[in-house]
Amino acid sequence: MDIETNNLQKTKPVIKGYTLKELKDYFSSVGEKRFRGEQVFNWFYRHLIDSYNDMQNLPKPLREKLADATGEINTLKLVSRTTSKESGTIKYLFETSDGFKIESVIIPEYKRTTLCVSTQVGCPLDCKFCATGLMGYRRNLTSGEIFDQYKFATKDYEGRQIKNIVYMGMGEPLLNFTETVRSLNIFAENLTPELRLRRITVSTVGIASKIIELANLDLKVNIAFSLHSCFEDIRSRLIPINNKYSLKENIDAIRYYTKKTRTRITFEYVMIDGINDREEDYYTLLKLCKSLPCKINVIPFNSLEHMNPQGFSAELRPSPPERIEPFVQALRDKNITVTVRYTAGIDIAAACGQLAILEN
Repeated sequence: MDIETNNLQKTKPVIKGYTLKELKDYFSSVGEKRFRGEQVFNWFYRHLIDSYNDMQNLPKPLREKLADATGEINTLKLVSRTTSKESGTIKYLFETSDGFKIESVIIPEYKRTTLCVSTQVGCPLDCKFCATGLMGYRRNLTSGEIFDQYKFATKDYEGRQIKNIVYMGMGEPLLNFTETVRSLNIFAENLTPELRLRRITVSTVGIASKIIELANLDLKVNIAFSLHSCFEDIRSRLIPINNKYSLKENIDAIRYYTKKTRTRITFEYVMIDGINDREEDYYTLLKLCKSLPCKINVIPFNSLEHMNPQGFSAELRPSPPERIEPFVQALRDKNITVTVRYTAGIDIAAACGQLAILEN
């Protein structure tokens, strides 16, 4: 399976999702002035328009030409919006033009709002603690589909500015490398005063070669690495792709990334009872964190009951608070920055690791 290939047959070019350079090149290729590409870029990504008719500084014949010659501006259709009564977390259900469904989540926090976007329909990696992995993989999302999650959420969220974006929804972003990077290049144009690449985080379970490739692009986005264990055998049981891209190989790639980009890595650590919350887990994690610039997000394991899990996934239980708290405090006592991401959105199956569509 070529994970970089989408199975969509398009009769018209879908220019929604093109970067600024690609839009300029497109207009040049169809006999128009290159500056039209910048105008359309601004309408797509700054003004978030839904129709070529709204592009007021384009001549009407050009607007009609674009409407006839290119694909839809709206690459997604909003199906539903669900709000958590407990936390205010909002989960969006979107449908793609070919009928697949994906989810995105808005996480309201003090002084900032974070949008969690998806990069694939499902996920091929089968991580045992993740509902998306249990649903399987359908296809990659395009850069336009990645961006439109931001567009819809921005328009819907009562005019409040989204200040952070995390590529932590459905899918493994680095297995959809081309489209993920294309979307990052769109955001790199500083679309709003608040949103910058330094406020964007790409989460990965560890595709070492792609971590290095991303570092060499010099985008300097933040990386969140799904660690979950410092022991190769345990990590391979939780994250099967670890058998192909070992933890050692990934840590070497992360070291390169931190040096090349001068950024700090975030280690995501889902705490699972009896699996990665032992004393030996603490000492190996401490040793790793002392060796490179990093911080840790500790996440109590969230239930997968809505997926009716089987096998090892069905055996997983969250570490009890009386084990999480001393684990975290011991790390903090050694001057490791640790944030505990207590569950937000679990009542609507929108918490970390819970996103999944059963009907795709």
